[in-house]
Amino acid sequence: MFVRRIAVIGTGYVGLTTGACLASLGHDVVCADVDADKVKRLTAGEVDILEPGLADLVAEGIAAGRLSFVLGAANAVQHAPEVMFLCVPTPMGVGGVADLSIVESVVEEVRELLPVDCVVVNKSTVPVGTAERTEELLDRADVAVVSNPEFLREGSAVYDFLNPDRIVVGGRQQDAAERVAALYAKLGAPTVLTDAPSAELVKYAANCFLAMKLSYVNAVAELCDRLGANISDVTEGMGYDKRIGQAFLQPGPGWGGSCLPKDTSAMVQLADAADFEFRLIRATIDTNTRQRQRMVEKVRLAVTGKRNGSLSRRKLALFGLTFKAGTDDLRDSPALAVAALLRQAGADLVGYDPALKPETRHPDLSSVTVADDPYEAAKDAEAVVVLTEWPEFRSLDWSRLADSVRNPIVVDTRNLLDPAVARRAGFQWIGLGKP
Repeated sequence: MFVRRIAVIGTGYVGLTTGACLASLGHDVVCADVDADKVKRLTAGEVDILEPGLADLVAEGIAAGRLSFVLGAANAVQHAPEVMFLCVPTPMGVGGVADLSIVESVVEEVRELLPVDCVVVNKSTVPVGTAERTEELLDRADVAVVSNPEFLREGSAVYDFLNPDRIVVGGRQQDAAERVAALYAKLGAPTVLTDAPSAELVKYAANCFLAMKLSYVNAVAELCDRLGANISDVTEGMGYDKRIGQAFLQPGPGWGGSCLPKDTSAMVQLADAADFEFRLIRATIDTNTRQRQRMVEKVRLAVTGKRNGSLSRRKLALFGLTFKAGTDDLRDSPALAVAALLRQAGADLVGYDPALKPETRHPDLSSVTVADDPYEAAKDAEAVVVLTEWPEFRSLDWSRLADSVRNPIVVDTRNLLDPAVARRAGFQWIGLGKP
């Protein structure tokens, strides 16, 4: 395999994982960020992101001399990269459309500095047409632009990068797309070489499909509640069908995180711009919003005996605040969305999450007091509400928790716990779609 000189702009989940993993494949990688303190920490091998295996890969890359960190995109380009990955944030902007201001800023910064025959790669999730827009901003006939979307799940990003289901690369110039695809040759994954618009749309189409699947199973779980069916048996029966599969068939308090909310919104905007009403995606988003409200209804019913009962000044213990287990990411967390609704209903909230400390600061945490441990959070609570699927919650001393709470009720919005264990400990266990 040819060793390439690579620049990675941005050291968030996608950028740092991309840089560390490409270095592990033997490439010479320089990662850039605008945060000087972060660059200093990363140079010392300190990784702030909670991502299994990432810190080890960073340390190995630095020790081998294949991975380094610099301040600013311009400094990264000084290393004459053959390929430059753009892994910068593309947050949801006004109206739900992706905000490309950071992408455009970086392109303008490096436009005159890129070496001849360099390939610029849009790795961030970007709308269809971004590769073309990047070409216009570069205005460099000697620099190619390709789209190479990432398919990394937080909490398993390193594994996903090194064990991909597929590699998707799209661009106007076939040879440039092939050069980028060759970077992953060691991984032996199926490769889709296409045009840039198709590559850009793949990521949105995939994420929106997963969001639809989650909204669908949440709706089926509600139907199970109404009909007395068991969602676990229903999804098991569905999942053995190879056309459906087992993944993304677990009901929960709604989907969230850094990708699905903004990607579904961006898809709606993309469709609107093409004069197409994408009703399936709109229904998916609406179903997700309803799911969060339904979790509040479940808590009201469990605590007060009425679907519209008052939660005013009722203390609730929230187990799990991050958007998924295995990460410390709070962005668009469904747990925090449910917490906000519970707080609006007047409840007093104390939360515990294995990835968070009481001193953790985040705008959406303002309505929740973060406790040091689950037993402190549960003391005198009128119910425990499980909102994130941390495996650690299964092994808690539920008998001790039952002695600590005011009312031994657990509303398990993830169907995470063994109901029999909870009941033996003295809890009334309430799940989703369970008779």
